[in-house]
Amino acid sequence: MDLNNLGHALLFPFNIIFCILKSCLGLFIPSRRKDLRGEVVLITGGGRGIGRHLGKEFAKNGAKKVGDVTILVNNAAVVHGKSLMDSDDDALMKTQYINTLGQFWTTKAFLPRMLELCHGHVVCINSILSLSSIPGAIDYCTSKASSLAFMESLTLGLLDCPGVGCTTVLPFHTNTDMFQGMRVRFPQLFPPLNPELVAQRTVDAVRTNTPFIYLPWTMRALVILKSFLPQAALEEIHRFAGCYTCMDTFKGRT
Repeated sequence: MDLNNLGHALLFPFNIIFCILKSCLGLFIPSRRKDLRGEVVLITGGGRGIGRHLGKEFAKNGAKKVGDVTILVNNAAVVHGKSLMDSDDDALMKTQYINTLGQFWTTKAFLPRMLELCHGHVVCINSILSLSSIPGAIDYCTSKASSLAFMESLTLGLLDCPGVGCTTVLPFHTNTDMFQGMRVRFPQLFPPLNPELVAQRTVDAVRTNTPFIYLPWTMRALVILKSFLPQAALEEIHRFAGCYTCMDTFKGRT
């Protein structure tokens, strides 16, 4: 190991501590919010659910309809809520095409112009299930995990591109038609999220250039638990998630 690599290795723990302290400090110091007036926003799956509320929230903040797309929101998704052996092959392919590959196509279509303008933002409405999979929705969890990998790679790739950023939203169970019939254990402790809240937090994350947000913030505990005790975390998630009822009703799109 040369001296340069040795120096990086020795500084790594201190860099981690610095990042943690910086994140904690950010919780108490309000971030500067950018003005969205004049931004042109394209929202996939904007007809209902979270997408519909996102349209209202962006419009409330002054976004307009015509011009070069400067904010792309990849929100469209489908879920069929089946186990692997019960999944229809066509349905499996549809889930991957819409939830994962759709992001490739929309981002490739609009990102080049953002890079030319040195101005833009790519948003993904993902799911906490990309990090904490559950039985009975294997197609959805797999597609969302792929979607998260796409956004992580894209976010890192754009670090050297001034003016263009990314935001990935990882919400818990949201009260929309897409997950109608879904029930979890301890609903009093973790009630379903309101789609209006998800939309508000998403727009606020765009305004503050926040790369990743967990809704609610307590979902961060899952990430920490899986880092230290992966098998125990998966088993606890399974016990916590408990019984998912009416899985056949898990169909639709956001």
